[in-house]
Amino acid sequence: MSRPGRVRRLLLLLMLAISLLFGPVAPARAAAAAADRPTDLPRLFEQALSASRAGQFGEALPLWDRVVALAPGDAAAWSNRGNVRLALGDPLAAIADQTRSIALDPLSPDPHLNRGTAEEALTRWQAAEADYRWILERSSADPDVDTEVRAAALYNLGNVLGSRGDWLAARDSFAAAVLTRPGFALARSSEALARFQLGELDGAERQLRALIRRHPLFADARAALTALLWQRGARGEAESHWVSASGLDPRYRDPEWLLNVRRWPPAAVAALNQFLALA
Repeated sequence: MSRPGRVRRLLLLLMLAISLLFGPVAPARAAAAAADRPTDLPRLFEQALSASRAGQFGEALPLWDRVVALAPGDAAAWSNRGNVRLALGDPLAAIADQTRSIALDPLSPDPHLNRGTAEEALTRWQAAEADYRWILERSSADPDVDTEVRAAALYNLGNVLGSRGDWLAARDSFAAAVLTRPGFALARSSEALARFQLGELDGAERQLRALIRRHPLFADARAALTALLWQRGARGEAESHWVSASGLDPRYRDPEWLLNVRRWPPAAVAALNQFLALA
């Protein structure tokens, strides 16, 4: 796998992760195109990639359709189309595209990561876990596997383990993601939240305070610390952090979003709901 190809796919992975975490994007109408020629392929690929990165998924999908029609053996094109299909709310079609990409490039970790994300959308925890563990096994044997992909697999695996109720294993997976990519703020926050669920409140508080010192505008850490401080009886400081968190991102008021999209553990969600009910 070439370095430029890996970078392009990782950019799309990042775009998709942001879309899934921060909400859907309205599809745009794509212009009709004349019959494509093989010489159009590089231009079409770049147009499709640009539309995907811009969050214009409705415009990107027909472009990727044209790319795979011209280059049905291009594993990256199938994987990128699968990402767009997931962003447009079709996880089954996304899984089909990622599976096709895997068949074309069996050693690439990228479509396994992408397929796992689609499987999570359908709560197919066992299948998603298998895809993430495949990446981790391969990365242990192949130093060329990108550390970004390994960190993402560890983080996603932590979410799957938490969704299955194994918060101890989830904590360890989030911690491993942080060790793999030390600047992975969301993984650090998730590790602290897993500690919250496990009753390791001192460790969770230390991690959240350290995160806020480094990233004062990180709403997730502010909201998590609000819940933890409330549970520990520090109402005044909890209110101070909540003012910042709610101003940065109002979705932290929504328990359904916290549980099902952000994937907070139930203890933290319950504590924040109690705070909001009495604040």
